[in-house]
Amino acid sequence: MSQGIQVALCQINPTVGDLRGNAQLILEAANAVADADLVVFPELSLTGYPAEDLLLSPAFVADADLVAIDLAARLPSTTVLVGSCHSTDSGVTNGIHVMRGGKIETTYAKCLLPNYGVFDEQRYFVSGDGGAVITVKDCTVGLSICEDIWEAEGPTVDCARLGADLIVNCSASPFHAGKSEERLAVLRERASEHGLPILYCALVGGQDEVVFDGSSIVVDSTGKIVGRAKQFDTDTLIVETAALEDTRLEPLLEGTAEVEGALHLGLRDYVDKNGFAGVVFGLSGGIDSAVVATLAVDALGRDRVQAAVMSSPWSSLETQDDARTLASNLGIPLYDLGIQAAMDAYEMTLGDAGNGPGRDLALENIQARIRGNLLMALSNTHGWLVLTTGNKSELAVGYSTLYGDAAGGFGLIKDVPKGAVYDLAALRNSLPDAPIPASIIERAPSAELRPGQKDEDSLPPYSRLDEILRLHVEERLDLDQIAAAGFDRAEVERILLLVDRSEYKRRQYPPGVKITPLAFGRDRRMPMTNRWRSQGGSSPAS
Repeated sequence: MSQGIQVALCQINPTVGDLRGNAQLILEAANAVADADLVVFPELSLTGYPAEDLLLSPAFVADADLVAIDLAARLPSTTVLVGSCHSTDSGVTNGIHVMRGGKIETTYAKCLLPNYGVFDEQRYFVSGDGGAVITVKDCTVGLSICEDIWEAEGPTVDCARLGADLIVNCSASPFHAGKSEERLAVLRERASEHGLPILYCALVGGQDEVVFDGSSIVVDSTGKIVGRAKQFDTDTLIVETAALEDTRLEPLLEGTAEVEGALHLGLRDYVDKNGFAGVVFGLSGGIDSAVVATLAVDALGRDRVQAAVMSSPWSSLETQDDARTLASNLGIPLYDLGIQAAMDAYEMTLGDAGNGPGRDLALENIQARIRGNLLMALSNTHGWLVLTTGNKSELAVGYSTLYGDAAGGFGLIKDVPKGAVYDLAALRNSLPDAPIPASIIERAPSAELRPGQKDEDSLPPYSRLDEILRLHVEERLDLDQIAAAGFDRAEVERILLLVDRSEYKRRQYPPGVKITPLAFGRDRRMPMTNRWRSQGGSSPAS
């Protein structure tokens, strides 16, 4: 029985592909806890995660191996676990390098490779042969990587059989609302099964659509949580294995506050890691752009946030006044760019060619496309990232205009259902400054592309729409099943048809932060050309 060791779980925020920059992060974090007996870093912390098809480049993998060898030579004289890809005779592995004595002593290869949702690990990696242990002083430490611990009969069984005193899990587990509870349940189950403490070291940071929320966890041999690192932030959690109950236990954000934290981190890292000077977006006086504005200011600071109000003849004075009030409340610059002249120019240029059965729709969409062009011009001029303001409910049913409100570089709330957008507004307005005018929250949603337009003229109330979409998209229920849950069958059929027909639009929408269990894009990959429907089979020949 071990007398105990000191373990440092180093929750860092690497950047995909920045091998030397990530090595420096690892070196600095390890030097700060050089007295620890074991220093642990997350899964693929040297390469960043997910590195996607970089891992198919032999040059990238070879460079990662060289950087790892150089890093091992510079680390303090303790045992350090570093996640990285590793080239072997049988292929590339997702590995943990065991670094000590100035060299890589051995490399553990991940055994269970997930291939669902955002994961494509079987595309890149070969599996390891089974669990492994190392010795640190008098402590036998079991090694595992992320998915290895999610299966009851996985490689942690080998760790227990080999006499482990505790199990370390190096992880890069993507966030969605409620994921923290899912992870904790798995760790509790494995700890209880093996009668061993589990030290879970998590990645933190944003990478394109995916956010890693940190919250490294320590559970004791009964499955009780005794330690947790910060959520959505870098952190180092010190663990004395002889006194696990003394480990620091940080609180978790809950509900809407947790979603807000993920959106802040995802936006900040996308802007910073890609070198944008700031962000710009259209401020319409509606709820979606208002929430995007508050999220951007809170994530980046007002000095890096700009907005534009782009009124048309159909823009009400109330929405325009609300947009200006919100910008003033947030202290951000607001460009006032009326689009009437541009609308007239388009109509004059089209002339007789613009007369046809789709004329009214074309003129509505031209307004959105003029606004998109203006925002992209500001982006080119100042180096700002354009944020789109569409939410998940709208994108699901195709309520966006290609090359118009869909034009931009990052769709911050693209995975946030409309109801959750209102929740975010209420949460932000619960703070003393309450920047969002009440009229924005209370007003019925409208694109204001024609006189008197309201979203609910052609859609069910968003509360009902969101639930139909959740059942279909996230629960994968079909028409019969959703109708059986109490919804009007004809309404459900129409909504599902809109979802199917809008795939081509979603394919062209910019990336955005994943916050639901199943997001459009990497989680849900549907064909654009598709005649199958969830009820009735293929369409008849016409």
